[in-house]
Amino acid sequence: MNFNLLPLLVVWSVLALVVLTLFIWRQVVSSHEDDSLHVMHGALSQQTSLAHKLDAIDKWGKILTVISVVFGLLIAAAYIYGQLTGRSSLGA
Repeated sequence: MNFNLLPLLVVWSVLALVVLTLFIWRQVVSSHEDDSLHVMHGALSQQTSLAHKLDAIDKWGKILTVISVVFGLLIAAAYIYGQLTGRSSLGA
């Protein structure tokens, strides 16, 4: 019995690309952040809005990073198990 790991690797690659995209998006969004506190009219609400956006990106980034790492480790474990038992293949 041979099981194919290629579809799992494709899913893991997509997850990793999403995590990378979130990282880049966070860098772009945070580049507009002002580290000094301005209490001018409207500036505080813009900083608050930006902080909420960064919090949301961080939340999803952490969740998807953990899922991606765990999924990658499970694929690696399946590959090693398959190699030890002679049942694993990366291609069709």
